[in-house]
Amino acid sequence: MTESAFVLDGATIADETLVNVAEEARALIALGVTPGLAVVLVGENPASQSYVAGKGRAAKACGFHSIQYNLSAATSEAELLALVEALNTDPAVHGILVQLPLPKHIDSARVLEAISPHKDVDGFHPINVGLLSIGDTRRALVPCTPAGAMILIDRACERLGWTLPGTEAVIIGRSNIVGKPMAQLLLARHCTVTIAHSRTLDLPSVARRADILVAAVGQPKMVRGDWVKPGAIVIDVGINRVTSDERDTSGKPKTRLVGDVAYAEAAEVAGAITPVPGGVGRMTIAMLMANTVLAAKRGAGLVVS
Repeated sequence: MTESAFVLDGATIADETLVNVAEEARALIALGVTPGLAVVLVGENPASQSYVAGKGRAAKACGFHSIQYNLSAATSEAELLALVEALNTDPAVHGILVQLPLPKHIDSARVLEAISPHKDVDGFHPINVGLLSIGDTRRALVPCTPAGAMILIDRACERLGWTLPGTEAVIIGRSNIVGKPMAQLLLARHCTVTIAHSRTLDLPSVARRADILVAAVGQPKMVRGDWVKPGAIVIDVGINRVTSDERDTSGKPKTRLVGDVAYAEAAEVAGAITPVPGGVGRMTIAMLMANTVLAAKRGAGLVVS
């Protein structure tokens, strides 16, 4: 039987990343440049409130100038666009993040495209998407979740003694936020990349080809242990809340977080694997902070872009 996989501790690696970001921020502050991050939350979605709070805490811990705008769900698209434009022209703000999802009456694409590409620390602006697609990471701001996943993949390769060029990567999921940019990053590292999805024929057999298997579909435990090639690196991007067998004091079923991968099964086969929680999710916020410092450096002319 294959030994249990090496567990990629996203929390520890994220903390290491944040220490480096804080050091870079201190160096910038010494030069008179304080990295500034503005986060905009529209409405009262509890999950979004939690995410935004976490981002704010991380920004302050890194020594950033951190601003949070909490807007009513009734905020108009014109009002939100006006705020984005004001932040675009604010020299104290280097990164702008508008938390998704937005209320239905607001066109998310229009808002994201209104953010200056140089301040688009989420990496969602079409200009940043285009730069990444042509392999120009020198000028792009890369989406945070795929960027964090790449760091975890590199750590796994160090542990397993691998080099990335020539390895086969399969990404299950074709979203603009994770699947597609993940593919571009792996292509840039000379992997052979397949993007699979819900309509892929014989998906398990496609997954079993992967030396690096990235699951980003939003389906709890969809990827089973027998989908995993023995010794593969498994990166689980999914965060799904499911009902637990346990009950709270009022007798209601508790919920828990699981990934897109059936962790216990996959861990018996894989060479390295990310847990949920404690894997890729922690890296996402760390990379947001890293993007903000990079944007600040570029804005100050300290990095060629």
